[in-house]
Amino acid sequence: MKNILLVLCLLCATAAFAQYGANTSYISSQPQIYEPPTHPEHAAYAPMTEEQSILASTSYTIGQGERRASDFPQPEGPSLGAAARELRKQHAQLRKSSVVWVNQ
Repeated sequence: MKNILLVLCLLCATAAFAQYGANTSYISSQPQIYEPPTHPEHAAYAPMTEEQSILASTSYTIGQGERRASDFPQPEGPSLGAAARELRKQHAQLRKSSVVWVNQ
């Protein structure tokens, strides 16, 4: 049993080395030093340019005779208490159910 296990391990090891040897490229043991890209013009001084708008349409024109909506009086809505009383009246006038089910 030990002989079979030894032969199996040797076959697996030779297969692993064969795969490693088949590929001609290898992993170098030399360290790879990361060099970030440089942007020398990023912080350079330059004259200021003209203002640029990021909005889609920047033209805003008002014709003669137009007025804001706030210039006209707005009708006041009902108070909260009056609205609640009206809803209570409507609820009282609704038809009630004639059958009441009780789950037992």
